[in-house]
Amino acid sequence: MIRTLIGRKGSRRGWANTVAATGWGESTYAELQWDKSRSAAMRWGVAGAVVGLLIGLVAFAPAAWLAGAVASATNQRLLLADARGTIWSGSAVPVLTGGPGSRDASALPGRMEWTLGVKGLGFELRASQACCLNGTVVLELRPGLGRMNVTLVPSQGGWIGQWPSAWLGGLGTPFNTLQLGGSIRLTSPGITFETVEGRTLVRGRADVELVNASSRLSTLDSLGSYRLTLNGDAASAGTSQLNLSTLEGALQLTGSGTWGAGGVRFRGEARAAKGDDAALSNLLNIIGRREGARSVISIG
Repeated sequence: MIRTLIGRKGSRRGWANTVAATGWGESTYAELQWDKSRSAAMRWGVAGAVVGLLIGLVAFAPAAWLAGAVASATNQRLLLADARGTIWSGSAVPVLTGGPGSRDASALPGRMEWTLGVKGLGFELRASQACCLNGTVVLELRPGLGRMNVTLVPSQGGWIGQWPSAWLGGLGTPFNTLQLGGSIRLTSPGITFETVEGRTLVRGRADVELVNASSRLSTLDSLGSYRLTLNGDAASAGTSQLNLSTLEGALQLTGSGTWGAGGVRFRGEARAAKGDDAALSNLLNIIGRREGARSVISIG
């Protein structure tokens, strides 16, 4: 029995001596460390690949993504058709439609080109179109938590652009019935739109002018020229003022209203200048609710 115990003890000492002699313990520890290092390297490699992929997706994001965002924001009433390039530098054909399911559509001649770059804590969008924009139009976009701030930077002379009135026919009724001629001009000394939790706040002013308007519903070569003014004051509970006036012409338009959380509310009227009643009768019946010599315009 003593010999057996001695034999067992000797066997253990022999095993320990073997481990010490061969360095097996140190080898196992080194292998464990290597496995850990390799696992960490693999994790960093995967993370790097994912980050690289994301950067690549952002850098080469197709222009169609921007077109989709515009269509969604406008309920498919403004489309950027045949979008080419990337969201950072691309081009497309602006098209107005009557919305989902509408068969009405009207495209502008030529392509609109844009570039999008980072500026400060936001982005700067620069757009140009030979037919309609005054040089390069600049929009500053500043996203935030639950909000988006869009500022139209004033162009030279405050003139932003001019479009054919016939383009509005793509929106459907009543523009497709009126078949307007003339042009639409946008001027602004600067205006900012801020969307906060579904509400749109406006600061600044913009004027939309309908110049030398005509319609197939009238025998007159020209109905006149008109101006719709949007005045925004973010301090006034988010409500902006709308004013419609006649600059000159046989068709006399006046009205006022507001644009706020409840949408657009507008009241106005249309009349024929003296001696032009017969030539404008059909048009007055379409514009609004006829009350004697005037046509009442009511929105909202």
